[in-house]
Formats: sequence, structure tokens, C-alpha cells
Amino acid sequence: MDYRAVGKSGVVVSSIGLGTLTWGRDTEKDEAAGQLLAFSEAGGTLLDTSPAFGNGASESLVGTLFDGGDFSRKDFYICTRVGFVSSPIGSSYSTSRGALRSSLEGSLERLRTNRVDFALCAGPDGVTPDRETALGLAHLVTSGLTDYIGVMGYPAWRVARMNTFLEESGLPSLSVIQSEYSLLQRYPEDEYFDACEGLGLGFFGTSVLGRGVLTGKYRHSIPATSRAASEHLASFVDPYLDKRCRTIVEAVAKAGDGLGLSEGEVALGWALSKPITSALIGARTAGQLVSILSKVQELPAIVTEALDDIS
Repeated sequence: MDYRAVGKSGVVVSSIGLGTLTWGRDTEKDEAAGQLLAFSEAGGTLLDTSPAFGNGASESLVGTLFDGGDFSRKDFYICTRVGFVSSPIGSSYSTSRGALRSSLEGSLERLRTNRVDFALCAGPDGVTPDRETALGLAHLVTSGLTDYIGVMGYPAWRVARMNTFLEESGLPSLSVIQSEYSLLQRYPEDEYFDACEGLGLGFFGTSVLGRGVLTGKYRHSIPATSRAASEHLASFVDPYLDKRCRTIVEAVAKAGDGLGLSEGEVALGWALSKPITSALIGARTAGQLVSILSKVQELPAIVTEALDDIS
């Protein structure tokens, strides 16, 4: 495991982060504990969660693991999303100042901590002006609820406008952009990479294993225990089961055969060769996580370039 700076924030995190999408729903406490232990022993420090994961179940399980005493909160950087609000009439999403704070306060209660390291606005709500959202995010820092702030789902020009406003106002500015990034989804290369470099922001890439598709598990069938067979996650995986993605997966498998690596290890190595801060991965079992973390390595340039071309 190596470590990379989160833009110009001064924070350094592990180049691989652990995602918790299925925790508390498909992944029970003992299995989650095994994953967190394996991740920690490999040198991992960045833990990614969200109120949207299992309607708060993921955050609650993370909080339980830290509260149990087996893991120390100070050994990890916790990243969560904000903007998810619960009310008597149901759940909603808003990037208004009050909603951002209310959302994070709920997350802190579930996580059983008094602050998170990174709070990311999960995307525009279509109503709130960007200036109001920026002020709301900065308020989370000045209130001591988070150390750093960032965004997801905003085009680069809006990120730049928000960050400039915060800097010119003398307020805490943005530190990171988070977006899906893999051989199956290379949109951030056009939209975010230059912005991150120019603004001094870090980049957290989610689903770098292509929502599990780049592990090769769906090459011949859909395993009964996989996400694609899950009632609540099948629609998450399905977009990456088309002909184009199958062609890329076969290329990854061929590269793996030549290098003595699994498909997932090739996909992760490719992502880590790019200008990102941390590649976020998830696993169904601790054994799967141990397997992929044990063989993280830099790919030969010729392999990386070939995969670039194919995808």
C-alpha cells in the first residue's frame, strides 16, 4: 500500500480506500469486521460510507465496529456524503445549508463519532444555488463537524466557481472531488482531472472494479451470491453487462493471464496508474479483499496503454 496527498489539503491517505456499500445489509457485522481488519493490516486508512448505503445501515455498522473497541477511530479517515434528510413525511435530498448540517449530524450519530474527516456533497439538488451550498459546506468545517469538504456530481466549472467563491470569502475551501472511475467509466478524465490539478483538489475514484464487473465474475454467468443477482443491486450492475463492457473485461482477463494476476488486480493496477488520490473498492468477503490487496502492483506501461486504447 502506498499513500497519496489529497490535493493541497496536507492530508495523506492510502491509495486504496475501502467502500462499504453493502455493509449492514448484505454484509453482516463479522464479515465487515474481517474486511476492516484485512484493510487495516494492509495499511489502508480511507473508509468510505454514506447515509444512502442501506438507508444508514452502513454508517451504523461502521460506528458499531469502532465503538466495540477492536478498531481505533484515529487509525482511519472517514469519508461520508451529506444532503440526505429524514422527516416524518419521508426521506429527501437537499444541498441547502440546514439540510447539509442535519444530514451530517445524523451521520455522526450513526457513526458514533463527533466528526468525520471528509464530508462530500452528494450532488446538486436542482434547486439550491451553488453559493448557498458552498456556504453550507464551509459551515460544516467551521462548526467542527468535519475537517475537509468536497463534492460529487457537479460539472468541473461549477466546482471551480464554488471553490473560488470560498477562497475569496476566506472560508474553508474544497479539498476533494469524488466520482466513479474505472476502465468501464472514464468520464472523470475529461471532466475532473484537469480541474483537480488546477484547483489543488484530491480525487477519490469509486467503483474502480466496475461495480464488480471487472473482477471477471460475470464473464460466463451471474453468480447467485453476486450483486447482479441481488434484488436491490441488480440495477446497479446491469449497465456494465453490455457488449462493450464484455469486450473490455475480456481484454483485462487476457492481460491478467499474461501477468499472472486476476482481472480485479489488473483493473485496480490500471486505476492506480492514473492521477487519482485513492481508488475505492468493495468486497463481498474478507477473503476477496485479502486476495486483491496482496497483489497490488504497478502494471507495465505497455499493458496500461493497451487497456487505455481498448476502453
